[in-house]
Amino acid sequence: MGLLDGALGGALGSVLGGGNSGNLQGMLGSLLGQLGGAQGGTQGSNAQVMLTSAMAMLQQHGGLEGIVEKFRANGLGSVVDSWVGTGANAPVTGAQVTQVLGDSAVQDVATKLGIDPAQASGGLASMLPELVNQLTPNGHIPANSSDLLTQGLAMLKAHLGS
Repeated sequence: MGLLDGALGGALGSVLGGGNSGNLQGMLGSLLGQLGGAQGGTQGSNAQVMLTSAMAMLQQHGGLEGIVEKFRANGLGSVVDSWVGTGANAPVTGAQVTQVLGDSAVQDVATKLGIDPAQASGGLASMLPELVNQLTPNGHIPANSSDLLTQGLAMLKAHLGS
């Protein structure tokens, strides 16, 4: 995973202003590790696909601003605000992720990974808090968050060959 971490972390760090490359590399390693991505083979590939899917979902739902609004509109404002803020991230359940994103979005991720929707929503629930947290430095959504998602997603897709 070192090559992916380094390349993606460098690109995302440059979009964020250069100083956060190490943090983003750590974030990627942590997120991928949670889903088995630190290992090789299918499990590592699935973790990379899950991260790619999570970032694509952020884009499809209006970027960071859009996803934050969706969580707020579904009664989870304090949860998503904790991800954006500088304190501890509040947890979210797979059922809550499905409630916010919709069954079809979760089913799409499940289909890409060849897993059931409950596993997909659980993976997204474990990944989204830290992903949003790392993409919102200093407790706010950066003005260039759309660029950040686009570049990060492009690099992940290039790494996966898709």
